[in-house]
Amino acid sequence: MRLNELKPKAHSKKRKRIVGRGNGSGLGTYAGYGLKGAKARSGGTKQKGFEGGQTPLFRRLPKLRGFKPINRTEYIEVNVEVIEKIASGKDEVDLNEVMGGKVKVLGRGEINKPITVKASKFSKTAKEKIESVKGKAEVI
Repeated sequence: MRLNELKPKAHSKKRKRIVGRGNGSGLGTYAGYGLKGAKARSGGTKQKGFEGGQTPLFRRLPKLRGFKPINRTEYIEVNVEVIEKIASGKDEVDLNEVMGGKVKVLGRGEINKPITVKASKFSKTAKEKIESVKGKAEVI
């Protein structure tokens, strides 16, 4: 093998299409742009979202209002009815530690044992139900 015998792989080099060089080339006269019209002219492209003069979708839809706080805290919701099962015979239960995050206690269901419940937040009804059976609701 010599340097003068080296060739690129077959069909690996593709010729660039040459337009507007006479009708014999197959791409003369209009050079592949067809007849008149916006697409035959320079700068003849439409912007994204153009719908032929109809009000575009992004203008038809209402704007989003309000804001979402960046440092929003997410709470794990636990109802009063589950606390006895979670406590499993103990007098005191730290829900933040058990659930692995910030917990808010909600007031659905009933509680029968006096238990000291520690959590990040309590709803009004949950606090009343825990304290009605001589338990404690402590905010951490």
